[in-house]
Amino acid sequence: MKTILVAAALAAASSAALAAPVKYVLDPSHSQVVFEYNHLGFSNTTGMFSGFEGEILFDQENPAASSVSVSMPVTSMFTGWEAREQHFMSEDFFGAKDGDLVTFTSTSIEVTGENTAKITGDLSMNGVTKPVVLDAKLNQMGDHPMAGKPWAGFDATTTLLRSDFEVGKFAPYVGDEVEVRISVEAMKAE
Repeated sequence: MKTILVAAALAAASSAALAAPVKYVLDPSHSQVVFEYNHLGFSNTTGMFSGFEGEILFDQENPAASSVSVSMPVTSMFTGWEAREQHFMSEDFFGAKDGDLVTFTSTSIEVTGENTAKITGDLSMNGVTKPVVLDAKLNQMGDHPMAGKPWAGFDATTTLLRSDFEVGKFAPYVGDEVEVRISVEAMKAE
């Protein structure tokens, strides 16, 4: 009996190792990037991006073999004050036009814990591409109670320098460091 159980476990392990990553597509209605920077030492100002498109190829058996690619329109930025948003879209910062995107494409994933990883990838913004590292956490995986299909949720954080992406106007008075918090939900692709 013991031999049969060991053989079954080995067969299950070998078939899991051969399983392909599962494709998930981002749910734009429940995904956001929130950023925060210091304004002249008086306050910490926040804003967010929305309008995501992207996919996660998630290998639950070998998370390091997973990948993520995401894009969002620069003009989807929301700060709660229209004049600030218009200034950010001006030549002082992004010089953004409709169709300009912020993109992230992973290049490697280092598993750091049971539900955590460091995701290294290329962030492209304002015509500049730089490597960044996201501290990521798998919040939950399972069937979505309303959609009735497999769903996954992830959070991640990183710190960027505005000047690295040529949007560093008024630094250091307006903080060059930008704290970024990402929260996404993704559904299993059809």
